[in-house]
Amino acid sequence: QVQLVESGGGLVKAGDSLRLSCAASGRTINTYTMAWFRQAPGNERDFVAVIRSTNMAYYADSVKGRFTISRDNSKNTVYLQMNSLKPEDTAVYYCAADSRIIYSSMKDSYQYDYWGQGTQVTVSL
Repeated sequence: QVQLVESGGGLVKAGDSLRLSCAASGRTINTYTMAWFRQAPGNERDFVAVIRSTNMAYYADSVKGRFTISRDNSKNTVYLQMNSLKPEDTAVYYCAADSRIIYSSMKDSYQYDYWGQGTQVTVSL
């Protein structure tokens, strides 16, 4: 079992930056694919970014160039650096992990076994 705890959310203004953290426990995550998803009220949970065990990272088009996902296996932690935030980035952000996910499914939330509780990010004008 892997437990995930997100932190770093908050209320910011458009153009500001935030860094989210996802601390894992229970198992080391160095072989896990780690991802960030987000869910706004009334919407489905959408893919944001993913980083594989090889450190290859992929992003949703809506955040490409503004967000950066990274991992520190020595701290068992994954990060999401969010720059140039926009009001449309407002959502609850969730960290997810899976050890067996394949490339073609890594943007699909239903493929992930482990989830954090989420952290709220609110971006005002």
